[in-house]
Amino acid sequence: MQLTLVGLSHKTAPIEIREKLTFPAPGMAAALASLTASDVVSEALILSTCNRTEIYAVVADDAGTDPIIDFLCEHHGLQRHDLVRYLYEAEGQAVVKHLFRVVASLDSMVLGEAQILHQVKEAYDLACDAGTVLRVFHKLFRQSFEVGKRVRTETAIGESAVSISYAAVELAKKVFDTLEGRTILVVGAGKMSELTAKHLVSQGVRQVLVANRTYERALELAERFEGTAIPYEDLFARMREADIVISSTSAPGYVIGKSDVAVVMHGRRNPLFLIDIAVPRDIDPDVNDVANAFVYDIDSLNGVVSSNLEERMREAERAEVIIDEELRTFEAWLETMEVVPTIAAIRAGAEAMRADELAKAMKRLDGLSPAELQTVEMLSQAIVNKMLHVPTAVLKTAAAEKDGYTYVEAARRLYGLDADAEKVHRAHRLRGLLGFGGVKTRTDGTGDENGS
Repeated sequence: MQLTLVGLSHKTAPIEIREKLTFPAPGMAAALASLTASDVVSEALILSTCNRTEIYAVVADDAGTDPIIDFLCEHHGLQRHDLVRYLYEAEGQAVVKHLFRVVASLDSMVLGEAQILHQVKEAYDLACDAGTVLRVFHKLFRQSFEVGKRVRTETAIGESAVSISYAAVELAKKVFDTLEGRTILVVGAGKMSELTAKHLVSQGVRQVLVANRTYERALELAERFEGTAIPYEDLFARMREADIVISSTSAPGYVIGKSDVAVVMHGRRNPLFLIDIAVPRDIDPDVNDVANAFVYDIDSLNGVVSSNLEERMREAERAEVIIDEELRTFEAWLETMEVVPTIAAIRAGAEAMRADELAKAMKRLDGLSPAELQTVEMLSQAIVNKMLHVPTAVLKTAAAEKDGYTYVEAARRLYGLDADAEKVHRAHRLRGLLGFGGVKTRTDGTGDENGS
């Protein structure tokens, strides 16, 4: 069996391709059932998000990634030649490392974002419900969750804002002691304004006002935050109520001028924080000259993002060390997984042989007292335990070594545990789960995926 990965992400495929390969949760069970219907795929999990679709599978020896690619094409009605150039593939150890990096958010569009850990957990739960996760994947994915937790608790990779909307929130926190109970005014109903408002609301903002030239659009956005839509002509009158203004319109010139804000701030004691996310700018930079008014445009926010991204990159180096540690732990477990049943089988065979020979001897030893019978029983057990002590200890020690599978293979042959050549090499094949192949793209068949 072989651990295998086939996927595509924001690094290898545009949105118009990624959206064709999504797997909605309601249909996941059916998709997994189809994927594992043959004897080729024994375990499978599908991770499907807006930025990536990845299929993790345990496949039969020499099956490679073709069964997974064929499934993707058939399930989504795509031609193979149209799809393969966007795909990356991995086998063995590279699959484990890639998964650990994904869960640690080192492979995300936004380095250090927290959502991916939750998304992988959801994919795992769906695969468990579908019955396509067995022993290897139970261990692999549960350990990946521990990797994600370690990276977030032992590094500061998720603490600094690395998106414009998060940076706006971070700056707002510097202007105000707390965002609890604040009022925000959203000017324009664009996606960036909506996202920034969402982050501010999550920090405790109490009320959301929305002004847009198209009042119906203002109503739509206001409803998402249980806020209030206001007529565009009432913009500056209602701005007096706001602590934070977010502006992102498509206007060709300034929609908020210095004189407008001066009127708003007349007689006002509380500061007004204005976030200008528009290009071209919506807010006249001279507004900064008005007392207690603070304007931050897209360049100001980008400065915060760049600084914080550098900090996250430093933390990512620490995260890579954690991933390497966890990778070694999983590799050791995988090898031990085969050693344990081998030792158990050796001991079971020896015990059966001991009991059988003891029973034969007892027929020739009539007249022994119960105490003498117990002594003979204990003697036979002691001989077996001493005979197996050294082989057992050697096998356990070898499990942690790179070529430990050779000891397991020899032991299974010597003790006659395998009936045919196919089973004799089972340990070797299990070790092959963690081969040293890399993550490959399908563009030229050889290139490593950027960032993995």
